[in-house]
Amino acid sequence: MLNYSFPLTAAIVATFFAAGLVKGVTGMGLPTVAMGVLGSLLSPLAAAALLLVPSFVTNVWQLLAGPQFGMLIRRLWPMMLTIVLGTVFGSMLLTGGRTELTTVALGVALVIYATYTLLAKPLGVSPRWEPWLSPVIGLVTGLVTGATGVFVIPAVPYIQSLDLDQDDLVQALGLSFTVSTIALAIGLVWHGAAPVGNLLTSTLAVISALLGMAAGQVMRTWISPQLFRRLFLIFLLLLGLEMALHGLLRT
Repeated sequence: MLNYSFPLTAAIVATFFAAGLVKGVTGMGLPTVAMGVLGSLLSPLAAAALLLVPSFVTNVWQLLAGPQFGMLIRRLWPMMLTIVLGTVFGSMLLTGGRTELTTVALGVALVIYATYTLLAKPLGVSPRWEPWLSPVIGLVTGLVTGATGVFVIPAVPYIQSLDLDQDDLVQALGLSFTVSTIALAIGLVWHGAAPVGNLLTSTLAVISALLGMAAGQVMRTWISPQLFRRLFLIFLLLLGLEMALHGLLRT
């Protein structure tokens, strides 16, 4: 791949395959795995730039596969709007050149997400709270996305609390991740931090991610998604702890 040594290129290809595998089994996790692993090999900014095209392609695929696109847009547009605003604003931290700080922030985000998902009980949001809670959740998600490149906090627990059926839930997550990816791309380009070389490399990584997704969808037929998801979250927890501690020691 462009601008990288062969060992690093192999690591990038393997990372996107593994991230696609997780997404194929669980329906989510590609950006989180890719940012977590690549953020430990590269700067979080470089990892975020590599993530853009594979994340966009795989999440648009997930978004358009469901039947309720129009309904979800009408219901979730305030959240999507504030995700964009928060991400563009939050990307100032990711593009600010403070690599140690962004590494710590990424590690903390992974730890919080993994710990919450492993231990917390599912939430339920009353329909009367949704009109004002959705924009707040979107803004916080955007700020976290812009600062760390991780799309899942607190958007995923919130969307899971909206009493959607399984197909609509998967499509709603695809919508949130697609909007987050577009917003992150806008933030990086706005700050001149998405060089063409990285975008070309990111495009090549799509093939690896799609192969991983296909393998994950096959694997889902003979492995327990719940067990796989738990092991994946434990891995993220340990990775986040290592990144946060490493970043703190370098500050």
